[in-house]
Amino acid sequence: RLKNELGITFIYVTHDQEEALTMSDTIVVMNQGYIQQIGTPVDIYNEPANSFVADFIGESNITPGVMLKDYLCRFRGYDFPCLDAGFAPNEEVEVVVRPEDIDIVPVDKGMLTCTVKNIIFMGVHYEIRMISDDGYEWLIHSTDYAEQGSRVSIDLEPNDIHIMQRSQYDGPLVM
Repeated sequence: RLKNELGITFIYVTHDQEEALTMSDTIVVMNQGYIQQIGTPVDIYNEPANSFVADFIGESNITPGVMLKDYLCRFRGYDFPCLDAGFAPNEEVEVVVRPEDIDIVPVDKGMLTCTVKNIIFMGVHYEIRMISDDGYEWLIHSTDYAEQGSRVSIDLEPNDIHIMQRSQYDGPLVM
């Protein structure tokens, strides 16, 4: 409120990501004294520059992948349409999927089949951990309930998949 009423520039340093997202016009994410990304709160959250930014600003499912061609990537053994372009064909990338962007569907209706590892009621949503058949653990925030131990699938829309170039923060490529 004070910033808006006075109409002047403020520089505010915080480690509280929610505070940064709600108060800022522009965010500068730094790690060990180096700028990782500069952008609007929406850009920083939806299009993180690397896995450090993706993990630092919100929770993320980050998995290695390959950008097969513009608008098509492969990760967890499947090909997924996405909205990203400009990568080299078959370039190794990191794929970010936010927990709230994952839809839980019946086994025969989804892309990746999983077993529900655990589920916690968080008030406005359930926090669900699922293990896909290839062993990857997915974090999901959903208003849909899934019984612990049950088999379900997850579904991803192209705009739910965000592609990043691999960076020094990414470990070795394990698909």
